[in-house]
Amino acid sequence: MTPMSGQLSLADMPLPLVKVTPARLATWDGCRRRFRMTYLDRPTPPRGGAWAHATLGAVVHNVLRAVYETPAARRSPETAARLVDTLWSDEGFRDSDQAAGYRTRAREWVGRYVAETEVGEPLGVERWVTAPVGDIVAEGRVDRIDAGPRDEAVIVDYKTGRGVPTSEDARASRALALYALAAGRTLRRACRRVELHHLPSGTVAVAEHDETSLARHRHGAERSARAMADAGDALGGGGDPEVLFPPTTGPGCARCDFRRSCPEGRAASPSLRPWSLLAP
Repeated sequence: MTPMSGQLSLADMPLPLVKVTPARLATWDGCRRRFRMTYLDRPTPPRGGAWAHATLGAVVHNVLRAVYETPAARRSPETAARLVDTLWSDEGFRDSDQAAGYRTRAREWVGRYVAETEVGEPLGVERWVTAPVGDIVAEGRVDRIDAGPRDEAVIVDYKTGRGVPTSEDARASRALALYALAAGRTLRRACRRVELHHLPSGTVAVAEHDETSLARHRHGAERSARAMADAGDALGGGGDPEVLFPPTTGPGCARCDFRRSCPEGRAASPSLRPWSLLAP
C-alpha cells in the first residue's frame, strides 16, 4: 500500500533511541561474546570467582559514598578510615594477611583523600543520570558530581587500580563523556569538566571537554549502540550467536568473568590469580 501524502512509511520512520550505559558500551566494544553472555544469554553462564581488586574498589567506593552523603561539617578522615573496617570484605584476596594489609592501605587512602579534598556539598553522590543525547539515551550512575565554577557540574570518578590515570585518560574516557552529557541534561547546567581521582597515588587527572570532543564521544557511542541493538534484534530473530557475537581475544581474556565458557579466551592468555590486579 502506498503511504498517503504527508505520511511516513516504515522505512522513513526514525529508529528508536537505544538506552546505553558506559558499562554496556565498554563490554560491547571490548568483546561481543562477553556482551552476549553478560546481557543476553539466559540463564547467564557461570561467572568466575571474586577479584581482590574489585572487592577493594567496591569498599573504597562505598566508603566515599557514605562520607559524601554526610554533611560537610560531620566528615572527617577518622570516620572515613573506620568505615573501611565496617564495610570491608576479604573476597578474592590470597589470605587474611594480604587482606589485612590492603585494609590498612585503604584506610590510609580514604583518610588522606577526605583530609586533602575540598568538596563542599556535592550535587550528587552515586547519582543516576539519564538523558536523550542524539540517537541514544545515555544513562549511568556517577560516583560524585561536584559544583564547579560558574554554576557548572563536574564529574568525579574514583579509581583504585594499578595504573595512575592521566589527563589524556580522562579526556579519552567515553564513560566520563557520556556522564557529562547526561548530567548536563539531568541537572540543567553546563558539564564539561571530568576528573579521575586515583586513591592509591592521591592524584587527580582532569580534562575539560568542549562541544567537539563531547560530540566525538557521542558519535562513537551512537555507532556502537546501533550495532549492539541490531545484533540483539538479529539474535532474537534466530540469528547465529557465534556469528553475531564473535569473541575478541587478547590480554583482557585473562580477567574475563566468563573465561571458563570461552575456549578461545583461555587459549589467548594465561589465567590470573584473583589478587593479581591489586594496586602495588
